[in-house]
This record gives sequence, C-alpha cells and structure tokens, in this order.
Amino acid sequence: MNIAIAGGTGFVGTALVDELIQAHHTVFILTRHPEKYHNQSQVHYIGWLYEGARPENALNNLDVFINLAGESLNSGRWTTQRKQKITESRLIATKEMNRILAACTHKPSVVINASAIGVYGVSDQLTFSETTESIGEDFLAQTVKLWEHEALHSKAYSNRVVLARFGLILDQQGGALPMMVLPYKLMAGGTMGRGTQWLSWIHIQDVIRGILFCINHPKISGPVNFTSPEPTQMKPFGQMISSITHRPHWLPVPSFALKLALGEMSMLVLEGQRVQPTKLLHHHFSFSYLTLKQALTDLLT
Repeated sequence: MNIAIAGGTGFVGTALVDELIQAHHTVFILTRHPEKYHNQSQVHYIGWLYEGARPENALNNLDVFINLAGESLNSGRWTTQRKQKITESRLIATKEMNRILAACTHKPSVVINASAIGVYGVSDQLTFSETTESIGEDFLAQTVKLWEHEALHSKAYSNRVVLARFGLILDQQGGALPMMVLPYKLMAGGTMGRGTQWLSWIHIQDVIRGILFCINHPKISGPVNFTSPEPTQMKPFGQMISSITHRPHWLPVPSFALKLALGEMSMLVLEGQRVQPTKLLHHHFSFSYLTLKQALTDLLT
C-alpha cells in the first residue's frame, strides 16, 4: 500500500514506519524539513506546512493517511502560549490533512487520526469505553474534542475515519516511561501523588499492531481506545518498576510538590482515567503485552 504519515518522525511514527517498511509498504512522511532526510526506495519525505509546499502533488495515489502530528504534551510547562501551541499544532496539521485529501483525485480507503483518552476527562471511579459520550472539561479533554471534530471532516474524502485514542504509551526511548523510571535508577523512586490515579497504558508494539489492525479491518471506524485491557493505578505501577529494576520504592512525591514544579502539566501524572479498549477486543485484536508485568519486563530488562 501507499501510506502517508504526518508526524512520521516522532517516537510512534518512527516505530510505525519501521514496521511498514518490513511489510513492504511505500511510506510518504510529511515533514516541515524534508531537506534533513534522504529518500529511500520505500520511504519518501514530502514537505508540508510551509509556504509553497504542495504535498498533494506527491500524494495522489494513497491507500492510507495517518496523522500523528502535534506538539508534544511534555515539551514544556503549560503556559498560556504553550497550551495554545499544543492545541493549534493539532488543528493546523489536521486541517492541512483535509486540504490535501480534498485536492487528491484518488481518495484513501482509511484515515487514521491520532487522538487521546484524555477526551474522557479524569476519574478514579468511572470506567470509560468508546461508547462514553461525556467529554471532560479540562484543557486536554477540550483540546482532544476540537482535534477529533476537525479530523471527522475527512469523512468527506475517505471511506473510513479512525480516531486512535492513545493511552499512556510505554516505550524504552520516547514518551513518559523513561522519566518515570529515572527516579528508580537514582534510588529515589516512590509513589507520585495519592497513588490511586489510573494509568491506562499500552506497549508501543501494541500501538503499532493496533494501527495496522485498524487499517486491515474495514468494519472498524470512529473512536478506538488504544489501551491495555488491564489498566493499573499509580502506586502499583511504581511498585512494578521497582520490582523489575530491583530498585527501592520508598520516596513518595506529594501532589503539591508536583503541582509546584510542573503547574497545570502535573495533571499528566496526578490525574488519570480507567479506559477499556472495547472496540479492539470486540474485533478480536490480540494484545502482545496484556499485563503491565509483561510490558515493563520487555522494556526494562
């Protein structure tokens, strides 16, 4: 297949491109700086989101469009300017995706747009699935709401639109896990916050396999939760890191300290939601890493 990926140089995009190459697909990576990269037989770097860029000229025979583009949530303290950049980066990239699709005469069979389980808001008691209609009131939830609304406009240009609502993606190199493991490496690991907040996690390999699964299953559309069926809470999450790394779990980090250090961004570790991947399970997706112990053992040993 011919597959375009916006955000293909990020940590999810990089892993996805590697898998697509192994499966002998042709990949077109949309980037603001195509001059930094060298085209290969299966990978082509296409410029976008700068004056004069016309990526549609190279993307007129697509089977799949995957949009992973957006400013990292961990890129800095959430000032007013940073929050605006987080939201606008997602909306601008998604609007440009739709402009490209509208300009192409051959439309892709499926569009997969990144999203986040943060759309559900936060709760220690509720369990969320794709059928949950309520939307949270916090910054992340409202950002995702706007993002998904824009992504759904691509229904006009494709047979299917999948909103890939990612949970906490566990990876050796990218995402939140390296920073969560660091205190344990320094012999200063412990529970962050009250410890009861939910972490709906997923191994990076299951993210990639889940994306390919959605591409190949034409009955899957709309919101899809990318999380393990076995979410955990913060305290046992830290204890599992401690057990696998053979480092002590003893020094708690109180909520007020994290709020003082990180400001509003502290909600990424102090708040959470218990999410089930109901749609993936309904379509018989098989997780390679079903339990947290399996996932962390693979990533940390």
